[in-house]
Amino acid sequence: MAKHKYKVVSLFSGAGGLDLGFKQAGFDIIWANDFNKDAVATYKHNIGNEIILGDITQISSTKIPDNIDVVLGGFPCQGFSVANNKRSMSDMRNYLYKELLRVVRDKSPKIFIGENVKGLLSMQNGMVLDMIKKDFQAIGYHVDYILLNASNYGVPQNRERIILYGNKIGIYDKLTLKKQNKKITTKDAIGFLSDVWITNHQITVDNRIINNHIASINVQDKFYARKNPPKQEDICDYLKFWRNKAELSTKKIDNIFGYAHTAGHWFRKDNNSGSIPNINDWWRLKDILNFDDKFDKQVTELELKQIKFEQSLRITNWDSPSDTITATQPEIHINKKRRLSVRECAILQTFPDDFIFTGSLNSMYRQIGNAVPPLLAKQIAEVIKKWLERD
Repeated sequence: MAKHKYKVVSLFSGAGGLDLGFKQAGFDIIWANDFNKDAVATYKHNIGNEIILGDITQISSTKIPDNIDVVLGGFPCQGFSVANNKRSMSDMRNYLYKELLRVVRDKSPKIFIGENVKGLLSMQNGMVLDMIKKDFQAIGYHVDYILLNASNYGVPQNRERIILYGNKIGIYDKLTLKKQNKKITTKDAIGFLSDVWITNHQITVDNRIINNHIASINVQDKFYARKNPPKQEDICDYLKFWRNKAELSTKKIDNIFGYAHTAGHWFRKDNNSGSIPNINDWWRLKDILNFDDKFDKQVTELELKQIKFEQSLRITNWDSPSDTITATQPEIHINKKRRLSVRECAILQTFPDDFIFTGSLNSMYRQIGNAVPPLLAKQIAEVIKKWLERD
């Protein structure tokens, strides 16, 4: 049995799901970091003041404590995600794993843990994951990974994630967790809140103190869209012609609108990164550039359209584990009156009831969706503790 708490440094900590699991398993989080203000505030409120707000790329390794046992790093995954069809190594977020690599190299922990989405497996036919493994092997670590579905380990959510792990203490075991025989359904986990209307006040339900039971009530399946949308490249050429005629730069138009780089998208058609101005911006542009009526109807005539095949319109599973809780708006509740609440999402992620989230509604949803389920993290931590005790 260990005679002391093993020390942990955490990068890309977010609201602290991974850290909380390690803390629950008896580890001592001595330094953590994230650049999201709301996530840091949530972390401080629930876990501790050891988290530092800031961009890890701007934080020297000398500012991070020495003599640590474990480095955690759920490096950002947006560029790797299977939901991102345009993912590639040109996305700079995909290189943030190198900050984990840097800290592991400079601090030389006994073990490191990295967490990422399943999409990393297939990115560039596996070459990206192979590259990451080789980078850590090059600094002296035995490296492996495992794909876990959280629903197999007591989390009421189908959430597949890669756990990348490495050690320099001679451990060659696979990271193996004990699967549970029965999966927990969404109804099992959050059914007790079904008839409780959303509120920003602390409430007691079934002898449980509940916070953050707030939710988006946007469940419409229709939206207004352009009736006969023009091609963006045609709008781009058209607006550039009139902008040049008016002798105005993109920067000048940004200043007029009070935007930061937004206007540039109206005059750019490369890499599908351009956009068509919304109706209000279109009429304002017309006042500024004095263009003719050629595209007025196509840009400004709207009709009510049905949303189809959108994740945002899915109704949550009920008699099985939920779908993956994402960083965007959650699925619609089975009662069809609202979306899953912040607290319901947190429960499906296995955050304790007394874990309180801060920030706007969308920010809270984002913090929860980006987190590692603490229950899954705790089980990983318990395996890591056994490895350290063998050292």
